[in-house]
Amino acid sequence: MRPPEDFELEALIDNEEADDLLSAPDAPLSMPASPDFGAHHHHHQPKWLTQSRHRSWIRSIPPRIIARVWPLLRPRLTWRYVLSSLVTLYILFCFITRQPLLASNLPGYTGTYGVGAVDVEVPLPGGTKRISEAAFKSSGDAAFEVETVLVSIYYPTSREYRSPKPRYYWIPKPVSLTAAGYAKLAHVDNFIMRPIFTFFLWAVGGGITIPAEVDAPLLSADEIIVPTTSSLKHRDDAPHNTTFPITVFSHGMASSRTDYTNFLGELASRGHIIAAVEHRDGSCPGSLVKLDPKDPGRRVLPLRQSDLSEPMETPDLKSTQLAFRDAEILGAVHLLRSINAGDPIPNSRAALTTLPSWAGRLNLDLLTIAGHSYGATGALQALTTVAGPNSSSSGDEDTLPASAGIILDPGKGSGPLNHNTTQPLLVIHSNSWSRPSSILFHGRPHFDTVRDLVASSPSPSWFLTAIGTSHPSVTDAPLLEPLLLSWTTGAGLDVRGALAEYVAAAADFLAFVPTGSVREGSVLAQAASHREYEKWVSKEREEEFPKAMAKLWEVHVSPETKQG
Repeated sequence: MRPPEDFELEALIDNEEADDLLSAPDAPLSMPASPDFGAHHHHHQPKWLTQSRHRSWIRSIPPRIIARVWPLLRPRLTWRYVLSSLVTLYILFCFITRQPLLASNLPGYTGTYGVGAVDVEVPLPGGTKRISEAAFKSSGDAAFEVETVLVSIYYPTSREYRSPKPRYYWIPKPVSLTAAGYAKLAHVDNFIMRPIFTFFLWAVGGGITIPAEVDAPLLSADEIIVPTTSSLKHRDDAPHNTTFPITVFSHGMASSRTDYTNFLGELASRGHIIAAVEHRDGSCPGSLVKLDPKDPGRRVLPLRQSDLSEPMETPDLKSTQLAFRDAEILGAVHLLRSINAGDPIPNSRAALTTLPSWAGRLNLDLLTIAGHSYGATGALQALTTVAGPNSSSSGDEDTLPASAGIILDPGKGSGPLNHNTTQPLLVIHSNSWSRPSSILFHGRPHFDTVRDLVASSPSPSWFLTAIGTSHPSVTDAPLLEPLLLSWTTGAGLDVRGALAEYVAAAADFLAFVPTGSVREGSVLAQAASHREYEKWVSKEREEEFPKAMAKLWEVHVSPETKQG
């Protein structure tokens, strides 16, 4: 490439110095200094050896920039200037401290132990299972075919351990996949809105990580702390066990396996192993099905009835999705069983080193099936279909009988609730879920349906309402956006306080299942206070109920008053 003809270099010396150099005998460009030479030869000195009389354009740039920028930077007490300055400083602060731009970081866990996390995806036991013959209109591919099971497992580890591996992102990569799913759920899935949703998700939570140590070793037996006898009611001993109870958790509609990390991690920090399933039934905003570690993954987005070649009736769609979830929950149970047996785990996600050391450390006799919203409906169903009391004798080696169920806001639009469970149940409604509605649930109020389901259970069970909470209170969302969620959902209780109450009740219930004893001071130690929402069973009960607890809980059904 030839330079332009007027291209020249800036002089480093003045004209007098240039003449001296040119006449020096050892100069690389020496020229004779005799007058005769100059008389007969016109010497044209290069411009790059001369000092420009005018200021170089390079040197003129900073003043020009300063002249233009200074009016913008000059302090002024206008609202635009103050606002832009605050925004700039906030962005700079978030960048320096690695804080998300428009959200809060997830808090650490408060239990006795540290928390580890692993992502595991394995083929469905027995191979791919087709739940329905329904197919996608666009491709003709099967819409309800279970190929793999993806779980995030949270578990206790040493509080001092720090993993060399980076933490998992709260919004799994790529963010654009989850954004496309939310755009589809909002019915604005197009090439204009998808980038907007992606930028918004990235700004809100793209940099948020889950505060658990990736691939940490499972807590060693000698680090397990034995509970004191004084912490339990009617308990004479505190057996020391080197195994951990297990729970399989099912998420709600428009949620994923990472939406409940605080609730599940808090239980893990109290000595439980929790496997959070990511459902590919069309309810997750976005998921990647990976058959191999090198596989880029098959995208799964939310399912609409119009996506199917032959649209299904809503009850049939819900039934099919719940059957899909059954297969995934069963796959998660099989995975935990394989880990406990020390079997090789064909994980298609990032390589792990900790799982082989888990052999014999999982208490398969203490399996809890839990879920929220749509997942709560699925968990209730799975307590009979997947992990019922006769499942271990059914001839299917993959099944295990569940010992209990934790049901959080069982769905109002996910089909009928299973009334055939026999295990102990803890059912917790958020305040918004118990509030009366003009819309009936299969012919009667939803609250009455849930209350009677729990009251008719043959095992000790509870039905509670967490006062001051809303449907998302058990998720991570209020922790990330506390003001926004409180304003939009009407939740009145402090978000961390609300989650702490959920965790305490769930932990007390999980401690009750193997022992039959309830911690003193627990809400589970209380008899029923409200058979109807916001209506005390009696004036005497209102007066004797602990005042501080009355601000947090309503007890609708308890083992002592189930038949009352």
